[in-house]
Amino acid sequence: MRQLSLGVIILFVFAQTACVMQKNPISGQKRAYGYSWEEEVKLGQENDKQIVAQYGLLQDKELAAYVDSLGQAILSYSHLRREDTPKMYSETPFTFRVLNTPVVNAFALPGGFVYITRGLLNHLNNEAQLAVVLGHEIGHVAARHASQRALEQKAGQFALIGGAVVGEQFGFSAQNVMQLGGQAAQLLFMSYSRDDERESDRVGVEYAAMAGYQAEEAAGFFESLKRLSEQSGNGTPTLLSSHPDPGDRYNTMFKLAEKWEEQGYKQTKIKTNSYKQRVAGLTYGNNPREGFTQNNTFYHPELAFQFDVPKGWNVQNQPTQVVLFNGDQNAIMQFALAQDAASPGQLVSSFLSQEGVTSVSNESISINGFPAQRGTATAVQENSTLWIQFTAIEKDGQIYQFLAYTQEPSKAQFEPAFISISGSFARVTNESVLNIQPPNITIVRAGTAQPFIQIAQREASDYDLTTLAILNQVETDEQIPAGTLLKFPKQ
Repeated sequence: MRQLSLGVIILFVFAQTACVMQKNPISGQKRAYGYSWEEEVKLGQENDKQIVAQYGLLQDKELAAYVDSLGQAILSYSHLRREDTPKMYSETPFTFRVLNTPVVNAFALPGGFVYITRGLLNHLNNEAQLAVVLGHEIGHVAARHASQRALEQKAGQFALIGGAVVGEQFGFSAQNVMQLGGQAAQLLFMSYSRDDERESDRVGVEYAAMAGYQAEEAAGFFESLKRLSEQSGNGTPTLLSSHPDPGDRYNTMFKLAEKWEEQGYKQTKIKTNSYKQRVAGLTYGNNPREGFTQNNTFYHPELAFQFDVPKGWNVQNQPTQVVLFNGDQNAIMQFALAQDAASPGQLVSSFLSQEGVTSVSNESISINGFPAQRGTATAVQENSTLWIQFTAIEKDGQIYQFLAYTQEPSKAQFEPAFISISGSFARVTNESVLNIQPPNITIVRAGTAQPFIQIAQREASDYDLTTLAILNQVETDEQIPAGTLLKFPKQ
């Protein structure tokens, strides 16, 4: 959790998108878009900063440079870098980033920004799979899918900061809405059609095959995504959310790869062992040093603070904030480290004086020996009123903020919980918490041929067997050949 500037409660603001006629880089034909290419590039540049701020970048510079280098190599075979490509496309630089999140995902912003998560790198098995995933995301940018969807939806930017209660009315869960605000939220919430996904699959395989990678290897990764979905029971992962059926997609990878083989593109590169050695040491899952919940308490070892979490409430720990919400998602609390605040009193007063916020109370208090300030307010939205509680606490020269809100009629129901959470803010003194370390990927070589279950029970007995099998793209009872490199999380 890093610093987050104070955000005001903002409602949805819609703007009509214009129709722009430009050439499609893949088809070469002119078609209508919601944005010009120049506008797409600007959108990417503006919202890249927000993506980085919200999710955080992987600090392993060598691994990040590897992903960028491979991305640039795959890009060189794309429709954006060919001899007949118009200069406005061919001269647009691309940025490939690795986000520090355990979520297994990859996505792209318009104009040349591609993101791969730490969780996805953990679950890939070789460089060929990564090449296809990168090609798929380059394909979304090259086909200008976001601009096509923008034209169809006729929606401009909207802000969602502090708007989870509003967002729920529009079909967004609090868990998703609290991720991002502004244009970045619009661009990521904008679902591609299945035809879009099929086109990106097709060109992703094309680009990887042209670069010499055995593109059919991607089928194994998509099978892993399906297994992750089935294991979680929480529906389809984000990377699959609007994609073709995973079973169909698995078979399609082989057909597409075969097509390019027949056209003379020798797909010889897989690079399994070298890839696994590259991800050795990569953090697996959530990093407890950046915050974790245990026995209804949220702890942050790096910043040495803790606070209570009501029973039945959910916690979403993000790089810039911690979001708590009840089971019905009609009571939300955001916790963050404030920026540029002189004191708790100044921070709360500044919040209460914002346009659209009506101050109700503002008082100085003490929370477990820390100077603090708590204010309450209301904010009118389209058809209802939000009740807001804002608490600021000073610890070790830094100021932390709790922003809580619900619909005004629910004030009496949730105010005690809001006060209890912020009122439990305290210093961590437990040495086991302060010294906790994350699990990292360790590479193990199978000495002899043996079932995966035997190796897993020996190397990582604390982890679920199915989870470890999915991580390695094998079955739990599969016979592992001698010399095979396997990935296991270890502390």
